[in-house]
Amino acid sequence: MRFAHRLLMAAPASIGSKSSLSEALAILPPLQLYRRILRAHRRLDPELRVLGDSYVKKEFRAHRTAENPLHIIGFLTEWQLYAQKMENDNWAGERLDKTKLDKLSDQQLGQLYELMEAIKNPEKGEGENGDGEKQ
Repeated sequence: MRFAHRLLMAAPASIGSKSSLSEALAILPPLQLYRRILRAHRRLDPELRVLGDSYVKKEFRAHRTAENPLHIIGFLTEWQLYAQKMENDNWAGERLDKTKLDKLSDQQLGQLYELMEAIKNPEKGEGENGDGEKQ
């Protein structure tokens, strides 16, 4: 995402349509967005906060070197929508939009499933080694 700062400040001709420019300029820079999300997580229960913080940190680290402008804009836009929902407490019980679900890759679907399992069974996997025995 080192390219993101230049992308957010780019002229309309270098991005594409004017609508994408207005969307890009409304997006927070990655570091500010990252901090905003972690601050929003402070209101969560301790177990959910740990889960949420570790997931956010992992995702932002994984996308740190992204170069594709469309990927960067999509990544930042979705995380900004997430931050807004977290700040307004509009996230609980919300279902994932079918159109977004259809766009996910197999790897992303696997990650989503793992996240769902971690939320449903927080004690599963903690303090266990690979064969299911407590350490």
